[in-house]
Amino acid sequence: MASEQIYTITELARDFDVTPRAIRFYEDQGLLKPSRAGRTRIYSKSDRTRLKLTLRGKRLGLSLAEIKELLEMHGGVRNPAAQLVRFLVVLADRREALEQQREDIEAVLGEIAMLEKQCSELLGHDAGGAAAARAEIVRRMRSGA
Repeated sequence: MASEQIYTITELARDFDVTPRAIRFYEDQGLLKPSRAGRTRIYSKSDRTRLKLTLRGKRLGLSLAEIKELLEMHGGVRNPAAQLVRFLVVLADRREALEQQREDIEAVLGEIAMLEKQCSELLGHDAGGAAAARAEIVRRMRSGA
């Protein structure tokens, strides 16, 4: 192991812009398996790759269980086709969930637009109410509320 590149938790945290606590959490979840020298964790190039893949999986919205399954398939795989097929299934599931979220968001945005139109039309019959509503909207936009 002397010739192998090693990393400290601080180096990995800095390199990936995560906290050491997050790295320890991933270790507790079985996603990382550093060796130890006393109480010091020693991360290998393999651990660094596993952290990179874990963070990529998180960005994709995968659960830690899904990430762990994929990482375990990756380590020592003799048949990468099985791993790739499983990854495609996970990606398809994630795509389906995101497409559903997009449809839900579009539906909510449509409902908001309809309600805004209805409110504006109702306020159009009350000039004082319309001015007060516009002032409240401007106030909330400026305050970020």
